[in-house]
Amino acid sequence: MLLGFSTNSIGDVDPLDAVPRLRDLGYGSLAITLDHHTINPFADDRSARVARWRKALADVGMACVIETGARHLLDPMVKHEPTLVSSDPSARACRIDFTRRAIDVAADLGAGCVSLWSGVGRDGAALETFGNRLADGLAEIMMHAAQAGVVVAFEPEPGMVIDTLALAATLFDRVGRPAALRLTVDIGHMECMGEWPYAAHLRPWHGMIANVHVDDMLACRHEHLPLGSGDVDLSAAVAALAAVGYRGGLHVELPRQSHRWLETARQSAAVLAPLISQESPA
Repeated sequence: MLLGFSTNSIGDVDPLDAVPRLRDLGYGSLAITLDHHTINPFADDRSARVARWRKALADVGMACVIETGARHLLDPMVKHEPTLVSSDPSARACRIDFTRRAIDVAADLGAGCVSLWSGVGRDGAALETFGNRLADGLAEIMMHAAQAGVVVAFEPEPGMVIDTLALAATLFDRVGRPAALRLTVDIGHMECMGEWPYAAHLRPWHGMIANVHVDDMLACRHEHLPLGSGDVDLSAAVAALAAVGYRGGLHVELPRQSHRWLETARQSAAVLAPLISQESPA
């Protein structure tokens, strides 16, 4: 596994300038959230930005994944909207278009995956209706991903329509488990949603995990906390991931600590690096 960090946890500096500092701390993978200050897939300078990111990553030998969870890229007023479960078909089409563009960026960068989630069900529709919207949108996205040769990794997110690994499994079954569809695991989310023990809940996903977010969290409370300040058993989590064959990045995701990103990166590396070393195959 690789020590990883997330651009949504880097504040007050150009994330490109943070890349060599992170590599010096031992980080080998970066989760790049597409946004105004990283790569905006709608901007006229997208190709130039992709080229700069490709060079920056190549210069330090870092891998990357693409994240689609920017707070206000699509709607400057409403966080994370629109989504694949929005009531307005044109809003869902906007999210699909954005995700297709994210897939194109991932292909250009050679990223390990594009990570996404379902969205919040805001209109009070039945779960079946939300499921239909999500499945239909995901089917369109997966067609584009297959053509581009890019993996899509779905993340269960507390407070959203799909918030647990069990519901994610139901969604995967519903869309026919296409080859390019994998899972993003957030260890803190598992703690928040009571998915214990980690090993038992991750075992059915052997070989299916394409991306991991790491943060600490308290049970039943969706708040990303610095490592070591919550209820997450990181040693057990890393061991469980190793047991299901995961070899990618463990991407520290602490956006509320972005104002102290370098200190957070140092502290997180000190916690995670020994665990990764312990589980690395000889």
